This record gives sequence, C-alpha cells and structure tokens, in this order.
Amino acid sequence: MPIFVVHEHHAQRLHWDFRLEIENVLKSWALPKKPPRKAEIKRLAIQVEDHELDYASFEGEIGEGEYGAGMVKIWDEGEYKMLDYDNNYFKFELYGLLLKKTYVLYKYPQAGENAWLFFKTKVL
Repeated sequence: MPIFVVHEHHAQRLHWDFRLEIENVLKSWALPKKPPRKAEIKRLAIQVEDHELDYASFEGEIGEGEYGAGMVKIWDEGEYKMLDYDNNYFKFELYGLLLKKTYVLYKYPQAGENAWLFFKTKVL
C-alpha cells in the first residue's frame, strides 16, 4: 500500500506538511493548522512542490538560509488506500496512528491557485 506522512514543521511559522505517495513521489500540501481528527472540520491546504519518497522518514533541522529552515518532526504516518480521485479531488482512507478513516482533499480555487480543503468525512 502507498504511504502518507504528516510533518510538523517549525519554520518561519508552525505548519503541518501533509504528504501522499502518488506515482513514486510525495504529493505535498502545507496546512497552517493541525490536521483535523474530527469529521467536518475543514483545513486550508496549500499544494507545494513534490518531494522524493525518502523524505517521508526525514526528521531534523533544516539549516538557516535553506528553504523551509527550521525543525521538522513526524507528527503522523502510515499507509492509505485511494478511494476516488481526479485532478481536483482525492478521497482516501488513512491508516495512521492519529489520522484514521476517510479524508478528502478538494481543490478550492476561491482561496488561490494552489489552495485545497482537507477534511475528515462524516461516517454515515
């Protein structure tokens, strides 16, 4: 199964980097607020550049003067199953320690070109 990871990133501003393994890279989104663990709480997620797969296990300090300078630690990680997707929508089930069940990433152009909404779905 493909993997996901959430990095807690203490850069210029604290944020969380949510990453999904898709086509041998980590598709990545920066979340200004902690990823939601309860259903229906929506978080803004800004899509950023893809990362190499080996970055999933990275924890440590990004040096001063480098892009993203600051402390990075793994906040959650695990495997996931893609349930549905297209260019503007991903629906997947996460199997992490903190993030579990079904989540959605939905393109949200009203907030900017790379803006998405990230949320846990309600169990029916």
